[in-house]
Amino acid sequence: MTCEDIKKDLKKASDPQKALILARFFKTRPGEYGEGYVFIGVKMPDQHQIAKKYIDISLKEAIKLLKSPIHEHRMTSLLILVKKYQKTKNIKEKQEIYKEYIKNKQYINNWDLVDVTTPKIVGDYLYNNPADLGGLRKMLDSNNLWDRRIAVLTTYTFIKNGNFDLILEFAEKSLDDSHDLMHKAVGWMLREMGKIDIEVLRAFLKKHHKTMPRTMLRYAIEKMNANERKKWMAK
Repeated sequence: MTCEDIKKDLKKASDPQKALILARFFKTRPGEYGEGYVFIGVKMPDQHQIAKKYIDISLKEAIKLLKSPIHEHRMTSLLILVKKYQKTKNIKEKQEIYKEYIKNKQYINNWDLVDVTTPKIVGDYLYNNPADLGGLRKMLDSNNLWDRRIAVLTTYTFIKNGNFDLILEFAEKSLDDSHDLMHKAVGWMLREMGKIDIEVLRAFLKKHHKTMPRTMLRYAIEKMNANERKKWMAK
């Protein structure tokens, strides 16, 4: 069982027409954030099924697949890592998967790769091992967009467990971030926090709504009623 076997299965499930659609959706033209990305057109349900089939592949082979330039290869590799991480009860195995994820984060270079997998590996690991959060804070300060997005999406696991300290810290530090994909990510996480405790979100907005990026604000208040959304946008 090798990464080449997975590549063959993904090729069988590929669709050239879907690949063209994905290339447009993920903005792969020169100058766009996805410039140079390669797609073969495999649907996510098919990738999940293939990842499930190869859950017992070695971690070494899974990482080898992650290093492929093809987007679906990377996604399927990460789905395998998630399934391995969730299946094992061995703390050392979880730590090894987490470390390989971070070590190879240069290949986790699109928002879907981050959003689908980061909370389930990095988020879970750091929620249970908060002493290791220092490295995540350094990632938030990185010049690399995807490092910063990984840092923010990690907070999702903390939020779902009722811990808002990390997203409040990271959101405040991200107010000056220039990238739209970070505005969306931070706003999304603030919105998730608001679903659990709307007053914590309102307190953050009261302090920052006048200066936070408009996209971040719109994402954060999306689930509020129309009158309250209008109030925050008008201030």
